[in-house]
Amino acid sequence: MIELIEFLDDRDRSPFAEWRDGLDPSVRVRIEISLARVASGNLSALKGVGSGVLEMRLNFGPGYRVYLAREGDQLIILLGGGTKRRQQHDIETAKSRWQELKSRKKER
Repeated sequence: MIELIEFLDDRDRSPFAEWRDGLDPSVRVRIEISLARVASGNLSALKGVGSGVLEMRLNFGPGYRVYLAREGDQLIILLGGGTKRRQQHDIETAKSRWQELKSRKKER
């Protein structure tokens, strides 16, 4: 099993949870099913988008996306989500969050 955790910003808020919680319940269920597949080790839906960030494309609705980063073999960090329409902006935001997290860890 791979552990999925959510990135927390400097105020201990999860951008992924905020995005997910704003979605229709039926969409949230489909996203959770896809994340359960990732947690069970099925990483085939993940594609690298640069700087260590991965994108999971969900082929329904407006083209939902979930952004993740992998830390070791047993941990995946949920960085955020979005749709195809804002894809490039969301990718840049996810990359920034991943860099922020890595910087915080170096400071410790």
